Amino acid sequence: MASSPCGNSNFDSGLEIKTRSVEQTLIPLVSQITTLINHKEKPKKSEKTLRAIHRVGQAVNVAVGRFVTVGEAIASENEELKEEMSLACFEARRAGDAIAQLTDALSPEQPESDGRITVFSDKTSMVKAARMLLSSVTKVLVLADRIVIKQIITSRNKVLATLEQLERVVSFQEFVQIFSQFGNEMVEFAHLTGDRQNDLKDEKKKARMAAARAVLEKCTMMLLTASKTCLRHPDCESARLNKDAVFQRMRCALEQVIQIVTDTRPGGDAQLLPASVYAGIKDFKGKVEGLREALYSAPPENLVAQLEEVVEQTEDFTDSAYTSHENRESILQRCHMTRQELDQLTAAWTQAQSFKAKETSEEMEVCILKTCQSANELRRELHRAAVGRAADLLKYHADQTVLKALKASGEEGNLEAGAEYSRKLTEQKEQLVETCRLLRHVSGTEPLEITCIHAEETFQVIGPQIISAAQTLALHPSSKIAKENLEVFCEAWESQLNDMGVLLREINDVFEGRRGDKRACLSLPRPGKHSANLKTVKAVKLDAEEQTTIAKLGLELRLLTSDVDSESEKWEDQEHEIIRQAQSMSSMAYSMYLFTRGEGLLKTTLDLFHQAEVFSEEGCQLSSSLQAFSSQLGDDEKAAVVAETEKLVALCQQLQLTGRTVVQGKSSTFQKVDASIQNVKSIMAVVVYLLPICYKLIKKCKSERSSMGSPQGWADKQLPIPVHDDSLDNKNANGFGIKSLEQHVANLTFLESK
Repeated sequence: MASSPCGNSNFDSGLEIKTRSVEQTLIPLVSQITTLINHKEKPKKSEKTLRAIHRVGQAVNVAVGRFVTVGEAIASENEELKEEMSLACFEARRAGDAIAQLTDALSPEQPESDGRITVFSDKTSMVKAARMLLSSVTKVLVLADRIVIKQIITSRNKVLATLEQLERVVSFQEFVQIFSQFGNEMVEFAHLTGDRQNDLKDEKKKARMAAARAVLEKCTMMLLTASKTCLRHPDCESARLNKDAVFQRMRCALEQVIQIVTDTRPGGDAQLLPASVYAGIKDFKGKVEGLREALYSAPPENLVAQLEEVVEQTEDFTDSAYTSHENRESILQRCHMTRQELDQLTAAWTQAQSFKAKETSEEMEVCILKTCQSANELRRELHRAAVGRAADLLKYHADQTVLKALKASGEEGNLEAGAEYSRKLTEQKEQLVETCRLLRHVSGTEPLEITCIHAEETFQVIGPQIISAAQTLALHPSSKIAKENLEVFCEAWESQLNDMGVLLREINDVFEGRRGDKRACLSLPRPGKHSANLKTVKAVKLDAEEQTTIAKLGLELRLLTSDVDSESEKWEDQEHEIIRQAQSMSSMAYSMYLFTRGEGLLKTTLDLFHQAEVFSEEGCQLSSSLQAFSSQLGDDEKAAVVAETEKLVALCQQLQLTGRTVVQGKSSTFQKVDASIQNVKSIMAVVVYLLPICYKLIKKCKSERSSMGSPQGWADKQLPIPVHDDSLDNKNANGFGIKSLEQHVANLTFLESK
């Protein structure tokens, strides 16, 4: 029996692996158990083979025992999962014992002819034990993952409770006290959800999580100024409406996060993405091209109906008041041409059917090509219309004339002028909302569709909020807090316009078949670092002179990210922890390079400092991975890795110290920017040096294992079992032991026989 015991990725009908961490943790176990089962069946086994398989079985049992000990510790700390976790741990231990017994008889001291059941005499028992082991270990990991979800839900509940307290406060003193607590809770929630977002396998869920987290991040500052304005002007209706809208939006975003992590949707499939023209054209072309393989798979009536659905969707473009006459006529012409080509294809298909042809004729092949070409031209025209419209709109509103006029009218207390500019802002909002809808049609991927929907919803909500904030200022023109509140909402509007520019480039990249710029891993600062004070550092942009000065440093950083990418391509295992963390750091460094050019997602110095903080934390994670890796090496090899790892740790700590330095004024801010990028450059240089060394050593280890040599003593190493604090907020708990479980399962990597 040569088949894998894990032909199905879900070993239990009730289990579904939704995160990369659980999936990657299982890969070594799946690979090695499969190898054990699929050993070569030779009539006579050499002593070396017997000894190696014996050691493999014992090593599995020992590693499973340690893994189960951690699982049982988690079970004792979480009463609601205790029964399920304990049962899964019991099954894993029993399966490990069974594998040990089946391989124990293969010891040279125990001749196989003594009548014992072994992996050679009863492979069915080994397959059964392997299946049980894989199923039970998967269940332990998935249950532990539930505890991570519980942690996110608990954090959300704390945020929600404090949010309700904030909504009811009536004094500044009480507000400041509660908001300080709220800020700390939000930072912790952002940390937990950020980790979860990166761990999700489903790209659509990742995009939805990113959108929800972006809302929470931006709304936190809006909530501060809107609440202060309402406290200062308690009888102002526009101030109350402004504040209520922020609280409502935060609640919706918090709820969306929980829906994603728990995989629940109110109304079942009601939240499925609306149909897009891109998807319709892609499906239509697939059916047309499918006629080559199965001539009668799609009757002409089906293709005609499908094309009409696509044409109906193009009405979003042709019926839009903002689509130019030229674009409208061109889209209608492309639709007509595609219909004509499909009519020709239908005629050719009918003729082939009358002759009972078994394959497509030359005439029909030409019709298929022409129909697909017409569909491509229609898609290209729709893309040109949507992207061109969006680019024109962003360029037209780049100077923010309406927002500036709205601010000025508010400061002057001019209600009449404020009403006029509010009307113009509403028109601008409607243009942007409709443009986002058109971009969604041509975005090309579902994650980008979700981002388009998020942009549409953001403009839809922030527009009226700016207007209510402007009304409040016009009624109280001398109010500094009302002025600050309007400024915050205007900055959010400008930020969304910048995000739309990035989205536009990504849509173009997908259309042209490019991967596009690397996405930055933006995140809120981690707990205890920037959340101590209510007053945040003012975000500023580099001026032209500073941009020129920093450009050379940015270019050097860009070259280092290219080196990392080149080294990464050599790795066979792209999911190895070291290479994944190095690629993540390279991606963040690339976003900092774009910042030095005035491009990318990092718009202000504050964005850069936040990114540098996340970068340093990823560097510390890479250091931990390197330290764990070096423990498996010989003394000579270990020395080289350890020396560079220590250098990496020191540089990451230096970057963190730079990030914590408080600066005021233009000159000191620029010096901090320069120092941060210098530190990042130094860290990347170490990473570039380490990657080829680690690659060679990993390759060497694999080569030694494949030769059926003895295990490298890992089975004899005593891995410490972490002690968990009772507090749910313990930041070093590693998600209630899920990381510890991963480390123990990773130690199930043992000899690979061929």
